[in-house]
Amino acid sequence: MNRILIFANGELPDLDKARALLRDDDFILCADGGTRHALTLGLTPNLVIGDMDSIEKGQWQELEKAGVSIELFPHDKNETDLELAIQRALELEPKQILILAALGGRVDQTLANIALLSDFRLSTLRQGSGQAFDVRLDDGVEEILFCRDQVQVEGRSGDIVSLLPWGAPVHGVQTKGLKWMLSDETLYPEKTRGVSNEMISNSAYVEIKSGLLLVIHRRQS
Repeated sequence: MNRILIFANGELPDLDKARALLRDDDFILCADGGTRHALTLGLTPNLVIGDMDSIEKGQWQELEKAGVSIELFPHDKNETDLELAIQRALELEPKQILILAALGGRVDQTLANIALLSDFRLSTLRQGSGQAFDVRLDDGVEEILFCRDQVQVEGRSGDIVSLLPWGAPVHGVQTKGLKWMLSDETLYPEKTRGVSNEMISNSAYVEIKSGLLLVIHRRQS
């Protein structure tokens, strides 16, 4: 399986930009209320998971009519629906996981969704190339991922890229393709040194020696 697309129950600010992220061979996994986004985009989910407290009756009927697999969990549980969806996706062993509509709305939910990507278990997963497993949040406007060793950001010249140390200093930060280049520098979580850099080409590269670096890519067009 190449890529699993997970729809969370956050916001999609631009449906056309979200639609541009889709591939024909995506496995569509919806976390409860995220089903609404998949259906709005004309997609039939392969799997829906959660306690189903955010899904509407008409949407449930549409899923049943289409024969969509549903994994139901109790409302009183320790995990959010998105956490359950990510766990299930990892069991399917894809090459990449892309999570849509995990941003916007409640700040606590947004921060929790970002924090899910910091799970230390993801750092032990490797692609065939030996690089860290590719899992990121995206809504078509903003793309969020963690750099554990090196990452590449695809966009356009003028796009904004912010680099935020997650919980502790990040050492040996090096960048290419950004207006303000960093060369073997240390970024500190209580400082704003890495905020609002700018892409000067269609690709940017970030590499670190130690720590966990949050990369936020905001598309300008």
